[in-house]
Amino acid sequence: MSDIQIGHSSWRRVEVGRVLKLETGTLAVIVEIIDHKRALVDGPSSVSTLATPRTQVSFADTLLTPLFIEKLPRGARSGAVKAAWEKAGIDAKWKEGNWAKKQLQQERRQSLTDFDRFKVMRLKKQRRFEERKALAKIKASA
Repeated sequence: MSDIQIGHSSWRRVEVGRVLKLETGTLAVIVEIIDHKRALVDGPSSVSTLATPRTQVSFADTLLTPLFIEKLPRGARSGAVKAAWEKAGIDAKWKEGNWAKKQLQQERRQSLTDFDRFKVMRLKKQRRFEERKALAKIKASA
């Protein structure tokens, strides 16, 4: 028989230390689980647009991220949470992730003026023309 190795699953779990993305677009870490629908969170991010004051949130209004703060004690106060947040480098990890990059791209697109959107359209047309020209050259040589 083969050896069976049992390990923890890679699913994101609701646990103390898990970083959440709230509906408002901010980040917070679970400090205490109140019940099966709510948790006490604190988001001491150094980036003002991502910071969240200590509050309770419903899990229905949050998304679990893969980020996690190791060994955060239950019910930790704001100072301890901030120290653990900075030690884990959550802000830097968040900026490297796909969620932050996509959010930044959406903000850029929303801030475009009509003329900027026109320039983007022209650049897309130029790129598409070059791609089709290269594809036609490949097809002709085959």
